[in-house]
Amino acid sequence: MNIVGIIPARYASTRFPAKPLVGIAGKSMIQRVYEQASKATKLNRVIVATDDQRIFDHVKEFRGEVMLTSEEHQTGTDRCAEILSKLADVDVVINIQGDEPFIEPEQIDQVAALFLHGETQIGSLVKRIENGQDLWSSSVVKAVKSETGKALYFSRAAIPFQKGVEQNDWLNQATYFKHIGIYGYRAEVLKSISKLSQTTLEKSESLEQLRWLENGYEIQLAETEYESHSIDTPEDLDRILALGNL
Repeated sequence: MNIVGIIPARYASTRFPAKPLVGIAGKSMIQRVYEQASKATKLNRVIVATDDQRIFDHVKEFRGEVMLTSEEHQTGTDRCAEILSKLADVDVVINIQGDEPFIEPEQIDQVAALFLHGETQIGSLVKRIENGQDLWSSSVVKAVKSETGKALYFSRAAIPFQKGVEQNDWLNQATYFKHIGIYGYRAEVLKSISKLSQTTLEKSESLEQLRWLENGYEIQLAETEYESHSIDTPEDLDRILALGNL
């Protein structure tokens, strides 16, 4: 099976301009993501997908593989779909977030392993929520899944709702999961979902994956024990470094 990892990386960011090029202990963020992704044993190839010449040139400098994409893309999925259109004989694409320099290679392999089952269309990860801060934060996306691990819904709200239970006891009454934003797509599915229009639920929650669910696609979830450390702001980076990740 030919599995390609693609790292979407855009220069423009309202909260953190030039984020992929920010230095982290001697290496740029995008180089750290690339190096971590390259350690995944199930990937045949890793490609940075960017709309910016500065990122393109930088990836070339550290001898990574990189391709330029359109500046019009609204999502990383769209950027992955453009790269896929330039490649031949790809079975699965893994969309690796360009702002997670501490992603574990095992997480990438875990998503890739979901496609050993022929029925998997889209794959992703979840992690158990262990504290109320994550449960009630609207920036932490929650997921509910079926007994077979298929995603039923994603929300910024705490789901499932616990009727008749005090909120401070919800974590004791049910298992809650946070969504980890790495996706795998079977090649033909990626081509199809990149052509879908935004849906009502997606607009309500500002969650792209709801577009796929609303259109009848299935997302198979695996549970990881690793935390997700996405960096949206300079403060996020300071906080993560303070945890001793390097």
